[in-house]
Amino acid sequence: ASIRVCRRCCTKRSTRLRYINFQQAMDAERALDTMNYELIKGRPMRLMWSQRDPSLRKSGVGNVFIKNLDKSIDNKSLYDTFSVFGNILSCKVAHDERNNSKGYGFVHFETQRCF
Repeated sequence: ASIRVCRRCCTKRSTRLRYINFQQAMDAERALDTMNYELIKGRPMRLMWSQRDPSLRKSGVGNVFIKNLDKSIDNKSLYDTFSVFGNILSCKVAHDERNNSKGYGFVHFETQRCF
């Protein structure tokens, strides 16, 4: 296994993104199932599969915009609410610079068949 820490090119400071390569896909699945949204230094981890094909990431297929979210909704509760509709690749509530919810978020499903 290996871990890559992403850094800003000018400052060399961490972007807070990490890529972890597992030797077995089963280990990656277990990490997603058991560690997603666990806290590290008071902040929840967001785990997802890496999507190397930029056309799939940018196509918007399976990406849902949700607005009028209550300010108490966090990434985990958004994930838990929408996971009944299909496999979620990523899920995020938008926040301002003070970490307050902006009242909207995105859920990216594996396929558009979830709708």
